[in-house]
Amino acid sequence: MDELYFQLGWQHIINWDAYDHILFVIALSAIYLLRDWRKVLVLVTAFTVGHSITLALSVLHIIRIPGPLVEFLIPVTICVTAVSNILKREDEPQNLQLNYFYALFFGLIHGLGFSNYLKSLLGSQANIVQPLLGFNLGLEFGQIIIVMSILLVSTTIVKISHVKRRDWNMFLSSATFGVAFLMVIQGVRSLFF
Repeated sequence: MDELYFQLGWQHIINWDAYDHILFVIALSAIYLLRDWRKVLVLVTAFTVGHSITLALSVLHIIRIPGPLVEFLIPVTICVTAVSNILKREDEPQNLQLNYFYALFFGLIHGLGFSNYLKSLLGSQANIVQPLLGFNLGLEFGQIIIVMSILLVSTTIVKISHVKRRDWNMFLSSATFGVAFLMVIQGVRSLFF
């Protein structure tokens, strides 16, 4: 594994310039508490698998999707995930199936967003396997840092402040949706105007 690309990967995901990806991880994690960390780890890994696939395909120039379309689709994935959280009727997340699908499928879209950044780093480098692996592992590490932070805050608010879990989910998911919806509007403008 290439340590430089590992470092660039985790620094990229926790950098506020990547706030769209941070928002998706927040939306994905909003319904969970610290005791659910294993479930969230599966979701984040599914997200990494998804974005690793399209990241590799894009860097290898196998797929090409216009940047404005990707920049529109990324906040759409955040909105869909947040609305799914809001519509959940149970306090406790019951299964991972729908969230796993979101993480994997939407990870494919987010990988396209990472690809321009990685392409600029790689330049005309011939061997991309080591850098790609290092970058993806770095992204995974950074996502785990974000997830653990969210789970700690959520657990503190629900358990210590005695806020109902459902109310916290509604607040966090609604706030995430609001920010992402503004991004969707900006994406529509860049696509059509």
